[in-house]
Amino acid sequence: MQKILITGLSGFIGGYLKEKLEPKYQIFDLDRDLLDKEGIDQRLQEVDPDFIIHLAARTEVEKSFYEQTSFSSVNYVGTVNMIESARHLKNLKLFVFSSTMETYGWQPESDLIRDGKEYTLPVFTEETKQHPNAPYAVAKVGCELYLEYAQRSFNFPFCAFRQTNSYGRKDNDFFVVEQIISQMLKNPDEVNLGYGEPYRNFLWIDDLINLYETVIEKHEQARGEIFCTGPDNALKITDLVDKIAKKIGWNGQVNWNTKPKRDGEIWVLNSSPAKAERLLGWKPKMDLDTGLDLTIQIWREKLLTKID
Repeated sequence: MQKILITGLSGFIGGYLKEKLEPKYQIFDLDRDLLDKEGIDQRLQEVDPDFIIHLAARTEVEKSFYEQTSFSSVNYVGTVNMIESARHLKNLKLFVFSSTMETYGWQPESDLIRDGKEYTLPVFTEETKQHPNAPYAVAKVGCELYLEYAQRSFNFPFCAFRQTNSYGRKDNDFFVVEQIISQMLKNPDEVNLGYGEPYRNFLWIDDLINLYETVIEKHEQARGEIFCTGPDNALKITDLVDKIAKKIGWNGQVNWNTKPKRDGEIWVLNSSPAKAERLLGWKPKMDLDTGLDLTIQIWREKLLTKID
């Protein structure tokens, strides 16, 4: 049975991956600090994995504006440590890196959205120029560049996903979809949110897990490639809030702009999964309405269980 080492195994995506992959593969955790290079060397040599899925990172984009050094250290230096340890493995078939659509950052269209002007929503592809505009995103671009360097210099087998906002969490209400849902379910009168004007697209967790499974199975086709995950369905956060409110039957007041201003706010993120479909035969299957219904159900049950 082939071996997969997953960093961040206890996180949102890692937990789902373990459940999905365990019947077919031996799954191992890193069980080391990302900044402990010697410990990483030891663990990777001990496991000798066929595949590495590198998820571990600080992911709360908003916090990266205030904890810049920590994000840069963990997300960039930690990834370099993983790459440098992994490139000495003899049986490694693929190193899968979890990047982010946030790497696109500022785009010319962003100024139009910020100024409230109408225009056709852009669709980012793997060829769209990156302008990272948050410490979190800058570190992720650095990791992508380091992976490309390692491939050119050492024939390092990697692929990377510029992941969309994923949703369907059961235990964490920090991120936007779960935050809106949990606030509305707990507070019938009002909720406190940040900006309403940015556009975002959203990927259901099972679709993302299926993409990871697909690149493991088709590692030769995925090698050396960077993929956007899509789907191309971005909507304004105010519209997302309205959609969720109607599904829940919530009629309270939304207090916008109640969070600290982000100087590097990204106003539009929207990407196409066309390359992944072309090379891997993968594309998102879950529509947003159904995914939101399922997430609402998750949080209703969770909050009811707490009450009981």
